[in-house]
Amino acid sequence: MATRIDQEYQDLKRRVHYFMVERLDEEGVDVGKTGRDSLFSFVQNQVQGFVSQHRLPLSAQDLALLTRETFDEVAGFGPLEPLLADDTINDILVNGPEDVFIEVAGVLQQAHTRFIDDDHVTRVIRRILAPLGRRLDESSPMVDARLPDGSRVNAIIPPIALDGPSLSIRKFTQKHLTAQDLVNSGSMTAECLDTLVSLVEGRRNVLISGGTGTGKTTILNLISQYIPRDERVVTIEDSAELQLNHPHIVRLETRPANTEGSGQITARELVINALRMRPDRIILGEVRSGEIIELLQAMNTGHEGSMSSIHSNSARDALVRIETLLAVNGYDAGERAIGRLIGSSLDVIVQLSRLPNGRRLVREVVALKPTADDPYRMETLYHAELAQDEPAEPQVEGVPG
Repeated sequence: MATRIDQEYQDLKRRVHYFMVERLDEEGVDVGKTGRDSLFSFVQNQVQGFVSQHRLPLSAQDLALLTRETFDEVAGFGPLEPLLADDTINDILVNGPEDVFIEVAGVLQQAHTRFIDDDHVTRVIRRILAPLGRRLDESSPMVDARLPDGSRVNAIIPPIALDGPSLSIRKFTQKHLTAQDLVNSGSMTAECLDTLVSLVEGRRNVLISGGTGTGKTTILNLISQYIPRDERVVTIEDSAELQLNHPHIVRLETRPANTEGSGQITARELVINALRMRPDRIILGEVRSGEIIELLQAMNTGHEGSMSSIHSNSARDALVRIETLLAVNGYDAGERAIGRLIGSSLDVIVQLSRLPNGRRLVREVVALKPTADDPYRMETLYHAELAQDEPAEPQVEGVPG
């Protein structure tokens, strides 16, 4: 169902919402304990009564729209409800009341929906966070959380967000793309798939590299399916997204600090703990900080076949980024020693790209073949051939997608 974004309709929706809150209170309706069908019937009757009482000239279509959106305000997340229900949408980005964007098939576009005002955006954000026990106010103006369905939520409000509240949702899907799906869509070739499978089965340490929205989690999830069934796997993620159909898996998830600033469990702590759990392989969802030290050491001391991902726009840049992470997190060693650690720990880098038309693909697969003089010597195992109408453009770090 379409939505209206004109100001007159938004003003009406605000009036009806306030009216509905009063009616729910007067009738003693407990939204949390009332069935959706019964609650919808109540909202529908009240909206129709409001429209009739004020003699509002609404078409049947607009009345149905007003009823649905009022119900979404009462029982759900307001204007976000239809976007959350649409399986074709991967990301929802709210930059302000009138600036709502969605990503569909790798392409960012403006959504035909809007909020009433900044306060409306903030109310919906707080409604999302309330069941999660997370707080968002002036003293704690930003939050990163995971919804019960696995979707990732990041919200930030003034005074940190200068232009008003902002919300980002990376939707989680239970339906992961299969290897054949990726081959059919052009994300990889059958040759590339065979190469990746042989690397996993050969217990090579693999790093998935790519910019934002290039499909790192998708590829990591895919190749993890080829881990032999008799191996013990421990996964570590900030937000649990990997879905491994494996009989022997332990899933660990980091924990942010509570409102008092305590209780945080970092990925580095979980990697250290995972080493005490007798894993055959460790899968770290994404390398971001000091956990890189323990991960490289694990890869170098008997945990062959481990995997992770990293934000980077090329295989060479991924190595430089790892060097930086080691340096800023207190790994006290010279440049040569750092190079030897990385070169001897990582076996393969899988570089992903996203083209201007939104297509994601495995751009190249390179093996590290370190020598005494060059710890980062690379050998190309696979390189994608692009069509003439698909110019190669580097993924700009930080662009949503």
